[in-house]
This record gives sequence, C-alpha cells and structure tokens, in this order.
Amino acid sequence: MIDVVVFFFLLGVLARLVKSDLRLPEALYETLSIYLLLAIGLKGGIELSKQPLAALAPQVAVCMALGFAIPFVLFPLARALRLGRADAAALAAHYGSVSVVTFAVATAALARQGIAYESHAALWVAVMEAPGLVAGILLARMGSGGAGDWRRVAHDVLFGKSVLLLMGGLAIGTVAGVEGTAPIKAVFIDPFKGVLALFLLELGLVAGGRLAEVRRFGAAVLVIGLGAPPLLAVAGALTGLALGLSTGGVALLATLAASASYIAAPTAMRIAVPEANAALSITAALGITFPFNIVIGIPLYIALAQRLTA
Repeated sequence: MIDVVVFFFLLGVLARLVKSDLRLPEALYETLSIYLLLAIGLKGGIELSKQPLAALAPQVAVCMALGFAIPFVLFPLARALRLGRADAAALAAHYGSVSVVTFAVATAALARQGIAYESHAALWVAVMEAPGLVAGILLARMGSGGAGDWRRVAHDVLFGKSVLLLMGGLAIGTVAGVEGTAPIKAVFIDPFKGVLALFLLELGLVAGGRLAEVRRFGAAVLVIGLGAPPLLAVAGALTGLALGLSTGGVALLATLAASASYIAAPTAMRIAVPEANAALSITAALGITFPFNIVIGIPLYIALAQRLTA
C-alpha cells in the first residue's frame, strides 16, 4: 500500500496534467520547506542528545564518502550519453547530493510499516548534502581549467538554506533534548506528516510541469533519471549493511543514495558551473527521479533492505 502522502503528490501531478488552476502561494511553499527542514533536523537532534556523538563518526565519514563518490560514477555515464562536460558534471552533482523530502517520505513509509530505523538518521542527510556538490564542481573544473569562485560556492553550499536549517535543527535538538523541545512538540513533531502532504502537493504541481520537458532533452534524462536510482540504491544498501545498520537504516541509506537534490544543487551549480543547462538537471532530478522514488523506488528499497538483513 502506497503511503498516504504520496497520493498528495499524485494529485498535484494530475492537477497540472489536466491544466487545473490549482496553485499554492509561493510564500506558503517557502514556509513549508523551512518547516520540513527544521522539523527533520530537530527530530534527529533530539535523538542525538541521547547518545555519544563520537560513536557516530564512522557513519558520518562513510556517508560523506558515498556522496562524494556518486558523481564520479555517474559522470562517465552522462558523458557516454553525449552530454557536455558541464552538463554531465552538474547532473552528477545533483545525484551526489540528496533529497530531504524523499528522505521524509521514506521515514513515513517505514513508520507506517512498523520498521525501526536509526533515530539519528537525519544526521546522514545533513552530511551527505555537500560532498556530491563539491565532486560535481571538481568534475566540471578538471576539464575546463577554471578555478571558479570557490569561496562563494563554499558559502552557498555550507550556509545555504537547506544545510543551515538541517544543521541548525540538529544542533537545537541535540542541545535542548527531549525536555527542552517538549513545548514545541505540538508544532514541529506532531503535524509533520500533514505538512509533508501539503509540500508534496506543491511538488506534484512542479513535477507535472516538468514532464513536458523530458522529450526536449531526449534519452539522457530518462536513462539517468530512471536507471541511476536503483543502481545507487543497491550501493547505498550495501554500504548500510557494511555499517551494521538496522533494516530501516539500510533502507534509508539506500533511499538517500538513490535520491537527487533539487534545492541545494541547482543553486550551487548555477554559481559554480553557470555554463551548465540548469533545466536539464532539474528535469531529471525533480521531473523523473523524484516521482520514481516516492511512488516505486522507496517500496523497492525497503524490500531490498529486508532481504539483505533477513
């Protein structure tokens, strides 16, 4: 059974396909995204407050290495599909980074099925966001000889909205703990799934509008958008298995590896690799991979994790 929040996404896609006048105000979309990033960080931070941080260092290092390695795997494939170096590097960077909303949908699916996962999993999201972007920039620069504005890129990657809110939420939750965050539980914890459903409705509208662009970019976006997630999910699942994660943890790491960023990555690539076609990467990440993951991919990744950890 598909998780209920996914139906909101499908409703948004349908609304766009039938040319409905359904729209969410831009300010509401921004508010919902801020809420989700903070809530995910807070929940992870609350759980982090219950355990020693030093014990998590190996997981953090491996997750960062996984995010950094993914663009180097996808870049040759994108080049083989006749994409230019800049476009191939930018596209690979989107997949090296992660999707926070895909992670949220995966956690909701695990909770509905009663599958436990590591309570600090939000930390993986936070540390996997930037390494893939750095790798993508390196790939673009290696062939062009340009140095790029690394200071500006580093600032936008490390202090951009998504990373700052995730890390900020993690820090607040870790310092405040369960008792300290109790007064805001009714705002940031309990309504989480309802807010996620509204956000997915808006993403459905956006993704539905991107479907028409698939034909414009041809086979490359389809091959990457549909082919890369299952392969990357296997790599993520095997990594989680090697780390000794629970069934839910393996499923979440597989989901993160298979996801593609459409918030932090477009901003970073626009600054660092301005010659890349931003529409191509966003179409693949948001128009193809995101719908595939939340409708088909996540159930497959959970089944894979159950099989591997049986």
